[in-house]
Amino acid sequence: MTLFKNLYKQINTFFLALILSLPPSVSAQIRDWQNSECMVNGVPTLKCLEVVTGNLLFMTNAFILLVIFIMFIIGSFKYLTSFGDQTKMESAKSTFTWAVIGLVVYLSAYLILYTIDILFLGGEGKIFQFRIGE
Repeated sequence: MTLFKNLYKQINTFFLALILSLPPSVSAQIRDWQNSECMVNGVPTLKCLEVVTGNLLFMTNAFILLVIFIMFIIGSFKYLTSFGDQTKMESAKSTFTWAVIGLVVYLSAYLILYTIDILFLGGEGKIFQFRIGE
């Protein structure tokens, strides 16, 4: 039981540090490619590829976060319904472990890209925007 209390405290501290380190504005949203500047006389150009790719990245991020959230719910349900059975508790711990690993990998990738943006691109947030030569 103390393992989960310590893990809970560490996760809360991690999320608090993450929230405080996030940029003030994140421009992630699904863009409508038909009403953007990528259409020329009603014909999509290569410029529409950046809109479609940006939308795919946004939806992939949402899907990854949804899967991690569901893993936490399944792990919680397994733990609550284990009734002290060691094999079921180990299964729940394994689910929590993989959910935390997935979350750490996801957040690490974001923080690495954000750090690269700040150090090498001036912190304008352009690393998260897929742009074809302008």
